[in-house]
Amino acid sequence: MAPSKSASAPKPTSSPVKNGYLILYNAASAFAWGLVLQGTVTSLVESGPESVYLNVGEFTKWTQTAAAMEILHSLFGVVRAPLFTTLMQVASRFLLVWGVLFLYPYLAVQSPTYSSMLIAWSVTEVIRYTYFALTLSGLTPRILTWLRYNTFFILYPIGILSECSLVYLAAVGPAATATEPPLSLMPYVLYGVLAVYVPGAYILYTHMMAQRRKVMRGLKAKNEKATQ
Repeated sequence: MAPSKSASAPKPTSSPVKNGYLILYNAASAFAWGLVLQGTVTSLVESGPESVYLNVGEFTKWTQTAAAMEILHSLFGVVRAPLFTTLMQVASRFLLVWGVLFLYPYLAVQSPTYSSMLIAWSVTEVIRYTYFALTLSGLTPRILTWLRYNTFFILYPIGILSECSLVYLAAVGPAATATEPPLSLMPYVLYGVLAVYVPGAYILYTHMMAQRRKVMRGLKAKNEKATQ
């Protein structure tokens, strides 16, 4: 599902070790998603959408898999991210990279929505992780804050529609041809996933909207105070 995980930035912690770990984690994640973005754009420009999965699919899969750490971060209170929204985010993306695309990789080669999904994911994650790493370091550039809490208006719908497209193509295509269990049950699983995508997307989107209102009010108050 479109990225939302830790919608509010983790505050600098009292433990230098924990804070240092979170800075390193977020910086490394931003770098990894930057490579995904670079690889996706380069592949699109040089060879077209059919080459994107072949060039960055495996790296994207493991980059996204590493995000499972964020469930542990939320579960053990390392960050303030809500556990439920974190679980929804990670589970939906795991469904794509380990369920749909691991079983039916040629869908990513045949459908341009794989490329649009990666662009939505990687741009969002580069902004998000960079924002967190700098915030934990005591730096919060205003432009980065604006990007963090405004680009989701465009990137979320692109990501969600791209994900739904790939799930649907799997359900009506290769999954529908399987005759032996458990793969013969996949169409029902995939249709069930599509059924919960709308309410799930609504929860994540409204959560991000609430975070945006809070942050934007804070920025407005700071600007007004600075001009007085």
